[in-house]
Amino acid sequence: MKRGAYIYIWQASDWPSWRFDLAALASPLAEVSRAQGLLMGRLADVGMALRDRASLSALTEDVIKTSEIEGERLSVESVRSSVAHRLGVDIGALAPVDRHVEGVVEMVLDATANCSAPVTRERLFGWHAALFPTGYSGLARIDLGGWRDDATGPMQVVSGPLGRQRVHFQAPPADRLEPEVDRFLAWANSATDEPPLIKAGLAHLWFVTLHPFDDGNGRIARAVGDLFLARADGSPQRFYSLSAQIQRERKAYYDILERTQKQPLDVTEWLAWFLGALHRAVDEAQHTLDAVLTKTRFWQRWAAMPMNERQVKLVNRLLDGFEGKLTSSKWATIAKCSPDTALRDITDLLTRGVLRRSDAGGRSTSYELNGNA
Repeated sequence: MKRGAYIYIWQASDWPSWRFDLAALASPLAEVSRAQGLLMGRLADVGMALRDRASLSALTEDVIKTSEIEGERLSVESVRSSVAHRLGVDIGALAPVDRHVEGVVEMVLDATANCSAPVTRERLFGWHAALFPTGYSGLARIDLGGWRDDATGPMQVVSGPLGRQRVHFQAPPADRLEPEVDRFLAWANSATDEPPLIKAGLAHLWFVTLHPFDDGNGRIARAVGDLFLARADGSPQRFYSLSAQIQRERKAYYDILERTQKQPLDVTEWLAWFLGALHRAVDEAQHTLDAVLTKTRFWQRWAAMPMNERQVKLVNRLLDGFEGKLTSSKWATIAKCSPDTALRDITDLLTRGVLRRSDAGGRSTSYELNGNA
């Protein structure tokens, strides 16, 4: 491996004595705190039921996006059903949920809802087991309930085709993990001098640098970060998703991690990026809240009008932001009904003013929610 003159951050003689310029971070800290205050102030005015639905949206997005970052796509309906069931939020009929979805949801909710509980190796092992309920990652069997052993070589983050792979990062060797994790956990569970949001950014970086498991390190690192963000917020209820923002800025995320892990222990640049991404995540949550309010107002208006299960399902899909154009054939596929039944459903909603024909051109007629609905 070509290393040049640099050393990985964990090889530094003063590891892990994190350094950062708090004065340089004062402005982004103040800005994200202000954004959080605006969001929480708005949420305080909407009532418990709407706050629960906003939290459901944020947690669903968090579960979906933390997996997407690793190239794994989960069913939105299954995740939403699992989160709603655990939060006690009524969303009507629940979609089937498999063990894998349940595992990711369990980890995310435990990290945030139980944010005040200590971070222990047993808790981390539990999260790891929840992510891999079969004991396999793809076709590879992985070690659950223990740290990696590097039996097949050092833990590396690589990209590129086999034979021409580029090594982005190499984690500490397995024989160092016990003392390294002990040191991380002691810091995580102690009162320290760092501002709470700074501690969240450091926890994320520290854990992902240790990379202590065979697989799942990125998702668990983000859950660790979310735990500290929940502590910083002073609330286990989540209304924004940093994982979703990281997915939107995935390349920048990996670039800043790689630069940070190949530099001295001054992590000001990483923390500035982390706070900026967090600020953008909180701003995005304002749009999520707008969507929740729009959906609530819609169903309040049409509460007296009976709709069948298929109509409710498809209208909710439109309210949640349907990708592409909704045609009668897509309706039939999603609702699992015949084309004739789909057309009757649509015609009924057109007649009653819930839907309208889209002005967008195309070979097939498409439909959208009536702007006056």
